[in-house]
Amino acid sequence: MVETVETRLPTPEPFISPETAPFWLAAKQGRLVLPFCNNCNHAIWYPKAFCGACGTLNVEWRQTSGDGTIYSFTQVHRGEGPYREVESFVLALVDLDEGARLLTNIVDADPASLTIGQRVRVVFHDAGESAALPRFIPAS
Repeated sequence: MVETVETRLPTPEPFISPETAPFWLAAKQGRLVLPFCNNCNHAIWYPKAFCGACGTLNVEWRQTSGDGTIYSFTQVHRGEGPYREVESFVLALVDLDEGARLLTNIVDADPASLTIGQRVRVVFHDAGESAALPRFIPAS
């Protein structure tokens, strides 16, 4: 299940390039999409027009489940830019079930309760007119 929730973290509006526009448009709609290779089925992250695994240009955007596991994480106590005023937050690498690894935040969780390999699911935080930021919460 994909949901949009409020957050205490800043939600800066991202730079949207032609390569990332489908990602941000879908996120604004509460969907997590990624480019996939139609030849080898490789999930492509960071978005680009070709497959890094086999080199083809035969790429299409597909919706993901939004489910994954924590690959690594850290609790940040001194952020920069819009995160400077936040007391602390969790920065994590999440392995999506579809194979891509995203740099993101884990929200609505005590950092002391998080573990490597823990199941998480995506939520979206509004970032203005054209985007929402995908972040993750522990799966229940």
